[in-house]
This record gives sequence, structure tokens and C-alpha cells, in this order.
Amino acid sequence: MGMEEYKLEAHPVSKKEAIIQGDCYRITMLTSALVRLEYNSEGVFEDRATQSVLNRDFPVPEFKVVEDEEELVIYTDSLEIHYNRKPFAANGLSIKVVGGGSGWGRNWNYGDEPSDLLGTARTLDGCDGAMKLSDDAYLKGDTPMNEKYSGKVKMEHGIISRKGFAVVDDSHSMALTEDGWVSPRQGDGEDLYFFGYGHRYLESLKDFYYLCGKQPLLPRYAFGNWWSRYHRYTEEEYKELVERFEDEKLPFSVAVVDMDWHIVDDVDPKYGSGWTGYTWNKNFFPDPKGFMSWLHEHNMKITLNVHPADGIRAYEELYPRVAEKMGIDPESEIAVQFDPADPHFMEVYLKDLHHPLEEEGVDFWWLDWQQGTVTKVPGLDPLWMLNHYHYLDSSWKGNRPLTFSRYAGVGSHRYPVGFSGDSVISWESLQFQPYFTNTASNVGYGWWSHDIGGHMMGIRDDELMARWVEYGVFSPINRLHSTDNPFNGKEPWKFDKITQGVMEDYLRLRHGMVPYLYTMNHRANYDDLPLIQPMYYLEPDREEAYQVPNEYYFGSELLVSPITEKQDPEVRAAKVTTWLPEGMWVDFFTGMVYQGGRMIDLWRGVEDMPVLMKAGAIVPMKDMADYDSSTDNPKAMEVRVFPAEDGTFTLWEDQGDTPVDKEENWVATQLTFTGGEEDTFTIGKALGNVSVIPESRSWKVVFMGVEKACCKVTADGEEVAVKVSYDKAIAALTVEVPETAVGKEIVITFADGISLAENDLAGRCYAMLDKAQIPYNLKSAIQAVVEKMGKDGIGTLATMNLSPALMGAVLELLTA
Repeated sequence: MGMEEYKLEAHPVSKKEAIIQGDCYRITMLTSALVRLEYNSEGVFEDRATQSVLNRDFPVPEFKVVEDEEELVIYTDSLEIHYNRKPFAANGLSIKVVGGGSGWGRNWNYGDEPSDLLGTARTLDGCDGAMKLSDDAYLKGDTPMNEKYSGKVKMEHGIISRKGFAVVDDSHSMALTEDGWVSPRQGDGEDLYFFGYGHRYLESLKDFYYLCGKQPLLPRYAFGNWWSRYHRYTEEEYKELVERFEDEKLPFSVAVVDMDWHIVDDVDPKYGSGWTGYTWNKNFFPDPKGFMSWLHEHNMKITLNVHPADGIRAYEELYPRVAEKMGIDPESEIAVQFDPADPHFMEVYLKDLHHPLEEEGVDFWWLDWQQGTVTKVPGLDPLWMLNHYHYLDSSWKGNRPLTFSRYAGVGSHRYPVGFSGDSVISWESLQFQPYFTNTASNVGYGWWSHDIGGHMMGIRDDELMARWVEYGVFSPINRLHSTDNPFNGKEPWKFDKITQGVMEDYLRLRHGMVPYLYTMNHRANYDDLPLIQPMYYLEPDREEAYQVPNEYYFGSELLVSPITEKQDPEVRAAKVTTWLPEGMWVDFFTGMVYQGGRMIDLWRGVEDMPVLMKAGAIVPMKDMADYDSSTDNPKAMEVRVFPAEDGTFTLWEDQGDTPVDKEENWVATQLTFTGGEEDTFTIGKALGNVSVIPESRSWKVVFMGVEKACCKVTADGEEVAVKVSYDKAIAALTVEVPETAVGKEIVITFADGISLAENDLAGRCYAMLDKAQIPYNLKSAIQAVVEKMGKDGIGTLATMNLSPALMGAVLELLTA
């Protein structure tokens, strides 16, 4: 037996020409801005891959070395390195960043406290916002009002810094061996990676992904909605729930079954608790294989929760098989201890314990490890071991690998999806999660999944639930979840009618967005661009970009500014301060057009959240009018376009769950808006492996924020009869193209052009005032000013002693 099959492709040896080495030090110039710094008193250096770092074979950058008796100086177009060739110390090792743009010349001295924009954290277990409950409060389930906090969430560091430099310390990670295992490092010295990219954040991130490994492709089904609840479901109850979802046209693609799938209560005390388990509870699930096949037939994949810390005890169905493999007499009933530091155990654990359950139908595992960071090997984290080997093992059936677990340090982005843990149900938790998810991109961690709606404790708040689901739909993975409490289910029909409607609409929207999200999955893997990008990624020199920590780009086309505070009772809306970069922007939902280059307070009722399309944005989706719960490449498409300037978008599709990614797996469809004497929108011919998409498709193209216009549609030059409609309320022109072969080029031509609509200030103001809880006479007075004076009425409105919230909501409309 051996672990040779559990190996990541790695190229850990640097080119000799990139290395400057002395008796006890080694400096490797990976790029002009990325440097490996090693010191070992015995002159022993590690050339193997490590838990964090896989590839060091970068092309040799240009650099110059100047050396005298006192120090070694290395120059690149980005850095100036000064080193006295002694053990690393503040007065002996410094690096000046010189290539970060105008005004650069910042110094790092060895030992300086990190000053970056942070990365992420292992877990949000027991967190109430950025505050973490004490272990006592968390385990007992005490409410936050008891104020048993132990401090703030400890965020780890990332590679993005306003100062232009950051350091990753890889001194303590284990080496990866050729036989697929881990090993203590050679030597006990220091191993640092200095990122000195200035404000070239995306370049820094791209090189980080090469150094530590790319974000892998997720299977397509992962981008739909996940249903999760800590609840003692029976097979019959779960099927009834799925059928109710289908009746309500609520699409879910992943069924997360928490720990009660296995025997929990009927465990003889001599074996310990039922927290760890691998034997189906046949009282709840009499036919596990049939149950999982039924879920698959209903377009759902299944993941089971597992807490592996207690090993495999004698009552388990698979104990005899596992015990024999581990050299234990099954008659002895001696427990097989969980020992991730033993390669023989790990192979048996995967192949003889998990594979049989996967053969029955389990698609991937929810690894719910909460038992610390210690193994028999000092410095070897059991969570990392579980993530690494489960992920690599999960493709053995010929599908794309996937696992679901907590973060275990730099390099964990290679093992998606991330489970962020058991957060407290509170506005504070919702407020923290967008920021927490944004900064995770600073260490390449792109696929967090939060307990949407919160996990535990807290107070029933329907508005909070609506806002959390809105954020969840525009987060990497949308997974509704709740703790074991009969009142805490996240089924939409458990909430008031407004919240229920919001949840249903947004869950359908998320399902419809799978084509866009899957293209961003391709982009993350191929182009090293995470789905979630903080605002400072694209405008690093704008102070405003750092003042909106919850705002982010959601893929290449959308800007999201989630609302995370309660609405004003008078205006019946909540605000979020938003930075709009230069250019034109249109609201994805309302069609309201905004001029960028400024900060603005956006006000939204509970039914909406600010999601904005940039000028030229093209967002392909599934047409949910043609409803089904499958995440397969759709036959009916909807595309939203903001034709404020030219734009192009390549829709990437493949089979969705291929074990090996190859370029020949993919099919590309280019969508293009081009302005000029005639405005045209073109749906290009599908190119590549067209066998993975339907032979023909219908297209619903929605032009947002525009005036009504006439158009002609052709397919390979032949005119096509289409349906055209206009929704004045959201200034949206819809062109419905009937089913057409994907090998044909479809062109929508506006001979007289297509013009952006003027925002309907009076109409939008009326809609806002109509639901405001203020005197009717005041409503009429405000409306009269807006209708008569428009934007020139701001001064008059300022004399009316309106509340700050009411004035703010009106100002958004008048200053858009």
C-alpha cells in the first residue's frame, strides 16, 4: 500500500540562474517582485514542494547583483534588496519596493510587523460578527447578550498591502514527498516569500497562484443553491421537502445532510459518543442507496457530514473491514484510532471507509473538523491532512474533485469549497461576512460557503433573513443552513410573505446565474482572477476603494454593495454607502442609471439590493421562465446587457463535472455589443466541443436602462421573427429570439441606434414615497417639488426639514 496516487503536480525546483547562495543563505529571484529568502545555519535548504508552495520554476527575471565585504545588494525593476549575509535581522536585511508606481520607495526591514489588507481565518465558529464567543459560551449555546466574548476573529495575513509589500512565512510547513506523503523539512531555518508588487495587486495574485497552485475548477452543480439543516431528517421527510421545493419551483442542486444520517444516539456508551459515525441510521434512512439515487434523479448531489476524530469503533458496519486492514482482530473490538499522521491509516480511511459509501451514492464529504491542530507529528495539522487527501481522493469515481471543509492556511484554495463554520444569527454576523469573503481573495481563497441566515442563537428577524439570502446569492457558494432547533429552519415558507417572496425570487435568480458563475469558474482557474474582488483591486490608488470594505466586484461584469443594516422605519428602505468607479452604471434590478466616479448612498427596500452592471456589461443566464432544477447547460438563455459602451463576454461551458480539464472539453460562445452608425448585439457561433450544449437555443436579450427601440434580427444573415417588449418601469427592452441552432451567428441590429433612457425621477420618487411611512401631505409636497423642479429642487427639499433617511433616499434619485 502507498500514497503515490495522492500527489499534486508540482515543479518545486528553481532555476539555478535565479539563485544567489552563500554558506548559510539562499536568495531566489522568482520574479522581479517575488523573492524567496532562506537562512539555515547548517546550509541545508528545502527544494521539495511544501504544504503551501508547489512551484518555484518561474522564468528567470532580470536582476543585478552588487557585492562587497559588507553586504549583498540585488536590483530589479521592482526591488532593491540589501543583505549583510548574516542571520536574518532588522539591521541586516531590508528590501525597498521601487516599482509600484509613482511615489514609490517604501522599505521593509526583516521583523517588521505585517501591514497588509489581511487574508482569511480558519473558521467563524462561535462568531458574532467580528467578535468571537468564548469556548464556554459557544459550546453551551449561550446567547450573545451574555457578553461572553473572547476577542475578535483572528484574521491571517494575505499578500495584498497598501504599503506595496507582504511576506508569506513558509518556514513551518511540511514538505510533500514523491510518494504522496508529507515529511518534516530539511533543516530548521527560515523560508520567507517576499511579495513586493506595489499596487499591482492582480499581478501579485497571479504569481501567488503559480507559486501555490491554481484555484481548481468546481463542478457546475456547486454554483446552484445548497440546502443544509442540522435536523434529524428521515428519508420520507427529506423527500417530502424536496418535492415541496419542486412544487414551489425552488431549485436546489446540493443536498447537505448533517450528522444524523449516521447512528448517533443508539451507541453503546462503551464505544463513546455518536459524534463520529459512518453507519447509516436505518431507522431514518432504511434504503440509503435508493435515497441517494432518488436525489440524483431530482437533480441534486449529496454531501454527508463527518466528524472523524473518534476513529472507527466496533459498532460500525465497516469496522471489520477497516480493522483487518489495520491489523486489528475485529473480535477484539479495539477501536481504530483516527491518525492522519499514519499513511497506512489514511489510505484505509479513504478507500475502505469512505469509498463504499461513495459507491452507494455520496458525491462529496462535508469534513466538519473542530478538534484542534495537533497530530503525532509536530506541526502537522489534521485539518490540512483531511482537506488534502479527501480532495485528491474525491475524483476516484471519474468526477471532478470536491470537498467541503474549513480553511487550513496558505494554499488551502486548492481544496474547495470552504466551510466558514457556525456563526451567530445577528446583523453583526451579516455585516462581517462580505468583508471576510472579500479579504479571503487576498490569499487566493475564492470559494467560501457561509451558513446563509446564520447558524445558531440569535433572534428571529425576517428582514435579516431576507438580506442574508440576498447576499448569499451574490456570494461564492449559496448554502442555506441552520442549527438543530425546530424554530430555526430556513424554508422560505417559514417566514412572512415579503421575506418568503424575496427568498424565492433570489433562489431562482441564483439558479439562473449558473452560466455566468460557471464562466467565472473558468476565469478563476484559467486567468487567476477570483470571483470576488475587493474594490481596491482595480483602483488601488483611489482612497475611496478602501473605504467600502463590504463592496466588491462579482465576476467581470457586476458590482455588488450588500445591505447589512436594518431598514429605516420611515422610508422602509436601508442604505449602503457605495463607491462607483468612473463610467456609467445601471442597477441590475431597477434599470436606474448612475454616473460613476463618486461615493453615493444607495437606498433599497427589502426586496432589492444594489447590484450594478458596468457600461458594456453582458451577463448571460438561464431563462428561468423555462424552469427546471437542473444545472446543466440550458436550452433557454437570458442575457442582460447595458449598452452604454462596447462590450464583449465569452460564455464558457463544458460537461460540468469532467475528471480532467482539457481545452478540448470546452465550448465558447462570444456575446458582443458594438456601437456605431448601427448598434448591434451579436451572439456568436458556438465554437469548440458543441456536443456538451443543446443543439439549439432560445435567447432572451434584455437591454437595461434604455429607451424603446426598433430592431431587426438575423441568424446567419437570414431574418428571424422575434418578440420585442418594453418595460418602462425598469427601462428594459427585451428581444426574444426563438430556438436557433448554436452553430449560427445571431445579430440584433438597431438601425437607428439604442439610447440610454433618462431616469424617470418623478416615477421613481413616487414609488419610493408610496411605501414611506410619512404623512400623506408631506408625500405630496415632496412629489410636487420633484415633478416641477427635478434635480434643481434639491435646495427646496433641504428647507423642508425632512428626516436624514428620507432626504437621503430622495437625493439618491436626484443625483444619480
